[in-house]
Amino acid sequence: MLVDSHVHLDAPEFDADRDAVLRRAREAGVTRQIVPAIHAAGWPALREICASGDGLHPAYGLHPMYLSEHREADLAALRDWVERERPVAVGECGLDYFVEGLDHAAQQRYFDGQLRLAREFDLPVIVHARRAVDAVIASIRRVGGLRGVVHSFSGSPEQARQLWDLSFLLGLGGPVTYERARRLRKLAASMPLEFLLLETDAPDQPDANIRGQRNEPARLAAVCEAIAALREAPVDEIARITGANAHRLFRLDARAAA
Repeated sequence: MLVDSHVHLDAPEFDADRDAVLRRAREAGVTRQIVPAIHAAGWPALREICASGDGLHPAYGLHPMYLSEHREADLAALRDWVERERPVAVGECGLDYFVEGLDHAAQQRYFDGQLRLAREFDLPVIVHARRAVDAVIASIRRVGGLRGVVHSFSGSPEQARQLWDLSFLLGLGGPVTYERARRLRKLAASMPLEFLLLETDAPDQPDANIRGQRNEPARLAAVCEAIAALREAPVDEIARITGANAHRLFRLDARAAA
């Protein structure tokens, strides 16, 4: 039942051994993977990768960290792409106030455009929010009628509650395995499980046992084990509930039936 709700399988770090990476994921019990895009130039290759294997589901979007690669026409192109390809989500999109030099107003235009697109097509959004959780929450409220996940959540308990009230889930991955991440680990130990998704964000954000190495979706099992230990719960229970959450948010069962 393990579902990796955020993995960049199209990243060049996987070009040399992508098939082996996928095999190890299956062997680790990762049955489904959500693969979000970062810029328009990568959409075709991401589509091909997801079409090449079972349980790989694309999402298309414009990531705020790649602002210099985006063009205003990309939003119209994204609408056409979403209408034609019918992905499981819009994303990765969002706001990043950590990286210097990323124009906040330009980020907001792209983010708002993608939120409106997700609402139009009744799709969830996969949201990047780094030092910008309050601004992301304000955007979600302003557009309205949305659902989705804030991936790699690193905000406060109060921000988490606001997102839950908006029917948004939180994605937790490798950072929760580090003992120094006390606030995040406390949240993982106590949050309502119906709002939790597991993720790797591979090839980035490796867990504590592979610190400094390339991450991959098979490591989702380590994330699940860490959260189960924090909650003093069976690993199978965490896998089952978070997997069901992913199936519900991204409507994976309907896609399998189709």
